[in-house]
Amino acid sequence: MSPQEFSLLMMSVLISVAGQFFLKMGAIKLGKVDTGNAVSHILSIVTTPELLLGLSCYGIGAVAYILLLTRVNLSVAAPAVSVGYIFSVLLGYFILKEPISLTRVFGLGLIVTGVILVVWKK
Repeated sequence: MSPQEFSLLMMSVLISVAGQFFLKMGAIKLGKVDTGNAVSHILSIVTTPELLLGLSCYGIGAVAYILLLTRVNLSVAAPAVSVGYIFSVLLGYFILKEPISLTRVFGLGLIVTGVILVVWKK
């Protein structure tokens, strides 16, 4: 993977992770959904700035990913995007104060190892 391709990958991943973060912040703002408030919550999505920002980030991340796909095989790009899981877990830990178990750390290590093996050129 060339430096330009790696930059596109990281741009796609980081913008999509930002989208996940903003969607979570918007979901926290909405509160829990149940059968009694589902319709009002769905309607509230279009007026919650964090949710709109999260969806926008996903759209921009998708554009970056499409640009990446013009340069890299799908069999490399798709697994490489899984590095976003690491950033999501770190955001959850440092900003949302979500715990990270040892099992999760091990799983993240496997993801990193897998991504390295997939993108490695001989």
